[in-house]
Amino acid sequence: MKIELNSIIVDEIASVNKLLEALENQHSCLIKSDAITLESCVKEIEECNRGIAALEMKRRQLTNGRAMSEIIEEIGDRELEDNFRSIKRLLEETKLQKDTNDLLIKQGLGYTNRILAILNPSRAPKTYNSYGKVSK
Repeated sequence: MKIELNSIIVDEIASVNKLLEALENQHSCLIKSDAITLESCVKEIEECNRGIAALEMKRRQLTNGRAMSEIIEEIGDRELEDNFRSIKRLLEETKLQKDTNDLLIKQGLGYTNRILAILNPSRAPKTYNSYGKVSK
């Protein structure tokens, strides 16, 4: 079980590294406002996610849903423990990059919506509310 678990974790590390690279590519596309390349980044991220999910299912079947920290402590293998720490660190980096990309996307959408509101204002008649302010 130790060898199989270690090989799955090593494969997960490679897959998460690939996902991190895809997220970094997406970040550069967002910075450059390159909408055409951004579409290919999304497809690449989806493929990476599928691969990670498949590896995670294999790991869960092998461990019967038990906590990894418990299993690593039980086995006591140094290499397995190092790989587990490595993947946890890598997952934190990936999460940070994903959150950064999400923030950039939301910022871009907010800017686009403001520009559209300026270019195409509301055609509804303006009326006064109970406070004497014009409602939009």
